[in-house]
This record gives sequence, structure tokens and C-alpha cells, in this order.
Amino acid sequence: MADDFVEPEKGMRAGAQAVAAVVVVGGVVGGLWGLGGVLPKTAQDTKPAVCTASTDKTLPAKYVSPTALCTALNRADLPVLLGTPDEHAETASGSAGWMTLAGGTKIASPEADVDLRTYSVRLSASYDDIPVAQAARYVDATSQVKMVLGHPAVLYSDRTIAISFNLGGGEASSGPGGIARSLLVSTSAKDGGDSFEISIWRQDDVPPDDEALFRIAEEVLPTVPGWTAG
Repeated sequence: MADDFVEPEKGMRAGAQAVAAVVVVGGVVGGLWGLGGVLPKTAQDTKPAVCTASTDKTLPAKYVSPTALCTALNRADLPVLLGTPDEHAETASGSAGWMTLAGGTKIASPEADVDLRTYSVRLSASYDDIPVAQAARYVDATSQVKMVLGHPAVLYSDRTIAISFNLGGGEASSGPGGIARSLLVSTSAKDGGDSFEISIWRQDDVPPDDEALFRIAEEVLPTVPGWTAG
């Protein structure tokens, strides 16, 4: 039997999206599936995930930390905002790093991911000095210019990568997945070049809900360090 996961491809915005690792313990899980068994639920399985972020020290203090991003995203009402109130965060993590452009310029790219049974959500920060209004020209052809809480924004689609694990044989394969919807929002009303991005995608082929994406943006972004109300 195979287990399928989807992750977003790297977006058009520098420093925005990167594929995260997914780990499956194939020997134990595969054995239980082969026997027709069911993994018992424990009390821990029903609790929301706790954020883990181990690379904060790789970024200067002037940038938002992956811990701060994860804390902002991994909120108690996230399942409600997504429209899946009966679910809970199963994993929550933050990571820091740098994107290197063709000319050698390095851009900070902290991000956080929260995974539920149906949805995955990513919150990332970009410091590439490209205003959102300008970045809108480089994303997909269906992108739409929006305003979120008085800040310039662009809504666009991205393709996910489906990763399939053969739990019995230990092999993995990848291919095109479904659609991720992303909302790139300037950190200030003046659109000075720094931005936050929220992306949502589902673990099936059903398109994600744009209304859920906007609900998350309106609730989460004002709680992220570096956001300027306006």
C-alpha cells in the first residue's frame, strides 16, 4: 500500500516556498497495514501539535524567526478558519534558511508549516525588496491583485508535488499533485518590499478554499512580528 503526501512546488517569489521533508516509518506501519491492523489512538494523537523550530540562530534578529511564524500560524482556531473544525494540527514546525539568487545575493527565507488531516498551511516571510505590486507580474497568469487589511496583496495558484511512499517496499516516487492557493501580502500598506505569504493545499485533489485562505490571512498576519497595521 502507498501513502500519499503533497507539498507545494517552489513558488515564483524568491525566498517564498521550499519543499519540506516528510518521514514515514515504513517497516512498522507497512506491517500493520499488511495484517489489516489499525494503529490505536492515544491521548497524544488527539492533542494539537506543538511547534518545533531548531534553526532560529541562523537568522539575524532583524528577521522574523521561524518560531514566531510557527506560533502565529499554529493557533487554536486554525481548524475552524480552514473549515475543518473537527480536525487538529498534527505537525507544526518552523525552519530558517537563505535563498541564493543567480547573482549571488542571499535572501532570508524563514517559514512555518502546520499540517492537519485535510489541509496543510504554510506561512513564510520574504525580504527581497520586491514590492508585491511588482511581484504580481511574475506569478501565474491567473493571479489577482487584492487588498488584505489595507495592504497590497496578490492571490495566485501553484502546483503541488505528490510524494508516494510504498510502505511495504520502502520506495518513494513523486509526480504532479493538486493545486495550492497562495496569498502574498505586503508587511505594510506602503508596499516597501518585505512581505508575508500564506499558502494552503489539500492532501487530495480537491482545490483549496479561497475563503479559508483569506480568513487565515486576516487573523494570522496581524500577530506576526514585522506586520504594520494600516
